[in-house]
Amino acid sequence: MKRVISIATSDSGAGAGIQADLKAFLRCGVYGTTAIVATTAQNTVGVTGVHALPPEVAVEQIEAIASDIGADAVKSGMLFNAGIISAVAEAVERLGLPNLVVDPVMVAESGATLLEPGAVETYKQELFSLATVITPNLNEAFALLDEKVDEDRVEDCAVTLHALGPKAVVITGGHTASGDDLLYDGEGFTRIGGPVHPSENTHGAGCTHSSALASFLARGFDLEEAAQRARAVASEAVEYGLGGIGDGAGPVHALGKLLEGAER
Repeated sequence: MKRVISIATSDSGAGAGIQADLKAFLRCGVYGTTAIVATTAQNTVGVTGVHALPPEVAVEQIEAIASDIGADAVKSGMLFNAGIISAVAEAVERLGLPNLVVDPVMVAESGATLLEPGAVETYKQELFSLATVITPNLNEAFALLDEKVDEDRVEDCAVTLHALGPKAVVITGGHTASGDDLLYDGEGFTRIGGPVHPSENTHGAGCTHSSALASFLARGFDLEEAAQRARAVASEAVEYGLGGIGDGAGPVHALGKLLEGAER
């Protein structure tokens, strides 16, 4: 079985973060391991606290996994501050970890800030150049460039992000009018469409997408096929999203289709 590391943050409400990543790994048929860099106190309504672990704790976890279990791909999610991002970049490069998918998480579904000021530059200077692909949503893509969101300029945005060093960019379509993801690999653009499911239960959709993308890269699919499959898994997770879990935005359900009819 292929192995994928999630380097990310714990979500106490289990809708996003490490918890969503593990569900997505299971859905995509890979063995998931975790390096937890921070913890959040959050539920469906909002984030009430973020507590970062020392960067060396993240590195120790990554080293422990790499020395025994190994990895066929890596997904990074919410890394919170510059020190953690820098430490993760150093470990990934030193250990030669393959198929790095960087999801530059900046803002929670509830609107809470999940990235400290100044950390964006560390992403751009140290981590992006190691990435097989980065997966910002529309708002994150323009925020990374400190520009106003303009859906008419999404291709220009992708080109500029690619120039920062990743082998490819996928700007996910959850915040766009079409719902299409946009893949740019330095040579051309590919629009990746699929079903759009209007829903308030979207917490964890981005984490699910990036984890699925890492999973399919680990399984040997080329980038375009992996991106198409990840788009389908994320859409399916939204379709089966769980309403009634708390008073805010419900979580996506990556295993919903597989478990359909199995509840007793």
